[in-house]
Amino acid sequence: MSLSIKKMNQHYAVDALCWKYPKPYDFYNHILTSDAILELLSSKYYVTLDTESEFIGFFCTGRSAQVPAGDMVGVYNEDCVDIGLGMKPELTGKGKGYEFFSHILTFVEENHKGKDIRLTVATFNKRAIHLYEKAGFVKQGEFSNDEADFITMKKGMDVRA
Repeated sequence: MSLSIKKMNQHYAVDALCWKYPKPYDFYNHILTSDAILELLSSKYYVTLDTESEFIGFFCTGRSAQVPAGDMVGVYNEDCVDIGLGMKPELTGKGKGYEFFSHILTFVEENHKGKDIRLTVATFNKRAIHLYEKAGFVKQGEFSNDEADFITMKKGMDVRA
């Protein structure tokens, strides 16, 4: 499958905010509000489309990819490009994640040359953690908020496990 990346627009933002994941991934479900739409439109959000221009996922870079509780324990102190992503619920768990994630990584690496890449993931999300490890990410830090426990993972020049 050949993928393409485009800037987020209102149509895709509304679509993504209406996605519903099954338990335990329902943690990633959103509520469709005007503020949520504005977040997806005002930050560095992108969509990933397949060869038929079907919307298969999205990602963001920068502050929007961070979980605020991580600031209190300093997991974001190091200068990295933070990424966050979501894949259409019907496509998860079907072996399509590696190609989806690899395409995003290539885009981020090309647009942020020489910078380490960091992501934050809920510890219960073993599928995602396995995918990120397969792509060369290693665990860096951990923290919690009122909803979940998280780890940060990093890929780059000076990554140490």
